[in-house]
Amino acid sequence: MKLLKDILYKVSLIEVVGSTNVAINAIQFDSRKIGKDNLFVAMRGTVSDGHKYIDNTITAGAIAVLCEEIPVSINEKITYIKVKDTSASLGIIASNFYDNPSEHIKLVGVTGTNGKTTTVTLLFNLFKKLNYKVGLLSTVKNQINNDVLAATHTTPDAIELNSLLRDMVNKGCTHCFMEVSSHAVVQNRIAGIHFTGGVFTNITHDHLDYHKTFDEYIKAKKGFFDALGSDAFALTNKDDANGNIMLQNSKAEKKSYSLRGMADYRCRVIENQFSGLHLNIDNQEVWSKLIGSFNAYNLLAVYATAVLLKEDKTNVLTTLSSLNSVEGRFQYVRTDNGIIGIVDYAHTPDALVNVLKTIGDIRTGNEQVITVVGCGGDRDVAKRPLMAKIACDLSNKVILTSDNPRSEEPAAIIKDMQKGVDAVNNKKTISITERSEAIKTACSYAKQGDIILVAGKGHEKYQEVKGVKHAFDDMEVLKENLKLFEK
Repeated sequence: MKLLKDILYKVSLIEVVGSTNVAINAIQFDSRKIGKDNLFVAMRGTVSDGHKYIDNTITAGAIAVLCEEIPVSINEKITYIKVKDTSASLGIIASNFYDNPSEHIKLVGVTGTNGKTTTVTLLFNLFKKLNYKVGLLSTVKNQINNDVLAATHTTPDAIELNSLLRDMVNKGCTHCFMEVSSHAVVQNRIAGIHFTGGVFTNITHDHLDYHKTFDEYIKAKKGFFDALGSDAFALTNKDDANGNIMLQNSKAEKKSYSLRGMADYRCRVIENQFSGLHLNIDNQEVWSKLIGSFNAYNLLAVYATAVLLKEDKTNVLTTLSSLNSVEGRFQYVRTDNGIIGIVDYAHTPDALVNVLKTIGDIRTGNEQVITVVGCGGDRDVAKRPLMAKIACDLSNKVILTSDNPRSEEPAAIIKDMQKGVDAVNNKKTISITERSEAIKTACSYAKQGDIILVAGKGHEKYQEVKGVKHAFDDMEVLKENLKLFEK
């Protein structure tokens, strides 16, 4: 338990009604989770306003309330704290409650549209191989040393984030690598967190259902770097058109990496095959099991981050060459007759371009590229025709199908995608609503040496339909149907 006055340290208070010399045993912003002697943080969400549930939380056992408006009718046994922004204050309070764990670990945040999961996972695996105790916070999973925990969001909420960081510190972790989503920045999930460094991978069309404009999306990403302290580093991809924008106004030490021009850290792709990448990083040749120029960027970002964390360059490069690809990121299998099946998380136009161009760079030209792709429901509608157009332009055959339709009808999503299919590409495109059937059809089309890409879901083990998550694994479905095809 913590005294309320202690967990309010550094919070800008407007008004306090009642005593702050009360013991708090938990912080909650979900009124349904309130227990005895909890602090309830009333937050205004897009769907509901926590202020409406203040009385309910007091009945459930809340002893204090953090709010933006103190209720007209107050309970004299309860402490009310008024602040300007409860979501921003929550991060500071959560950090204080868990004894500011981010100040006791080297925490590096990675943000960008594509490459976040691969970059943080490679960093986690790299530092484990360098004999550190390490934490990971990613879209795929959270991990403390060898203990794997389920991940529900790309970036956890402020309470869960600080709880996880505290567990990492208690278990001896010296480093943690975490994805920082644009939603997390705007929603103040990382408020009060101390970062040792921040990494920017790239920014392309995504999440405009939430941010509304591309400019707002850029500002959200930039907000992460604006908040970095002068004792942190800010590493940016100089080849991205908005890379330098991320560093404007940042107090952090500014560093850059590039495959195409002058930068603090440079890389050149010597060879790119399905067997891996042959790279020259900072004038040292390295072989990696990863595939594609987009992974060359990820590997360079990992190398640069490790060096900025004061690791030996030679040790880092040697260890990098032993790392495997990340689940669902250009993960591939090969049949006895040379058919290659690839599963990739590519769910943005830029990611799909990267994957298909990588396939195009490696292929000999005689084989077909068969792409299975869908778009998620309740998400950015504008990218749907773009995804279909990219698939058609860079593939020999395309099957439009479901991704995670969520509350939308799969047929309606596919109809939006079809708007990007012109008359020329129409003859090589078909639509199959059922994703498993789409993958099966792609496998039936494939002949010796052909390449099948199943894009969009990657590592996910489910398909969300009408609020229900059904078991579904792209790689397992692909393997099953390739085996059937081989018989």
